[in-house]
Amino acid sequence: MPHNKKLMKDAIQAKIGGLRERVMDRVLRTDPFIAEKHRADKPLYAALVPDEIFKGSHFERRFVTPFGGVWEDLAVTAAQYGLGSDQRGVMISGTVKQDRLRRIAKVLNDLEHTARGIERVRPDWDKELAYILEGGGEDIPVQVICDLFVTDTEKNLKYAFELKAPLPNSDQTKVSKEKILKLHAMEPCQVNGAYYALPYNPYGKRENYTWSFPARWFNMKEDEAVLIGDEFWEKIGGVGTYQAFIEAVNEIGKEYKERIYREFLGIEPPPGSESVGLL
Repeated sequence: MPHNKKLMKDAIQAKIGGLRERVMDRVLRTDPFIAEKHRADKPLYAALVPDEIFKGSHFERRFVTPFGGVWEDLAVTAAQYGLGSDQRGVMISGTVKQDRLRRIAKVLNDLEHTARGIERVRPDWDKELAYILEGGGEDIPVQVICDLFVTDTEKNLKYAFELKAPLPNSDQTKVSKEKILKLHAMEPCQVNGAYYALPYNPYGKRENYTWSFPARWFNMKEDEAVLIGDEFWEKIGGVGTYQAFIEAVNEIGKEYKERIYREFLGIEPPPGSESVGLL
């Protein structure tokens, strides 16, 4: 593995490891599951359901909060060892012609609402963008806050990303598409690329991605404004970034699961538990 990818992998593991220790410290020391309190607070539940089920829920709730923004944290880490610079929640300011804003609203409205008796409009990034860029009119100040802003420090290229969980909902995808269209419609353009990115593809290959909610707004299999899995990681970190990410997560995940089984659940890891990971 190239030196910078090794450093990237180590940094990703350090980031996850820090979050892991926060969770373990909380569930083992500062806020452990106390069976007696659970039985006193919820006697009916305790009478019907084994304590172990609620113990698992106790862990889940304390895991989800600190890991809520982990995708963005890991992307920032990868970009720092890849293209060179990455920031979260950056506001990009520019101007968009008035008719372009109207056309953006029309594109989104047509995708969301289908008139009775008319075939549903399908997303087509190239066609939509061409239509929007034909718009003119007065320059209107516009500000867009992107999830990630990445700078290729060698080539002085700037990229904006709307980074969502692998199975995003429809509403957040609509908001992301509006942001990305506005970034492309700015004149002069403030970025060299703007993308809707999913950091992992649970379906494997992009052509097999079939989660329906974002498909209302993007052609998830063909739109060039969409990056899924390895496409996203290679964009922000260069060739080999996705593999470094996968290896980092799977290696630390094996150790983490063993600790959860032994230290929190008080049991030995079942056979085969270590084989579950990112692919």
